[in-house]
Amino acid sequence: MYRCALAALIAFAAVCLHAPASAQGLRAFPKDTLRGTMVFVDHNQITLNGVQTQLAPGSRVRDVQNMIVVPGSLAGSRFLVHYTVEVGNTHVRDVWILRPEEAAIKPWPTTILEANTWVFDAARHEWIKP
Repeated sequence: MYRCALAALIAFAAVCLHAPASAQGLRAFPKDTLRGTMVFVDHNQITLNGVQTQLAPGSRVRDVQNMIVVPGSLAGSRFLVHYTVEVGNTHVRDVWILRPEEAAIKPWPTTILEANTWVFDAARHEWIKP
């Protein structure tokens, strides 16, 4: 009886330890997401593709585990990211720091013009150049 309970406990622990690792699939990014290189300068100040700009009030930055992080804690760091821009201005609204497997998905638009002229296949979660 105790052996069965111990075996069940070990099996349960193995599933619990394995589940978070297997849940790390590709994230589904919104269609208006662009790709770029971002350097976090200070608090809400960033450099995006070499151009100085800032994060919008209430913006969210997600790390590779998809956890929200404080932008100030990333000061001085450079990342390949997906991001969205607020409509009507140049402030960055949401940021996702990319995992290697997400960064490997190509092509991905880097400008609004590309995003408006390319076709997004939502089922396959990829962009197709015309």
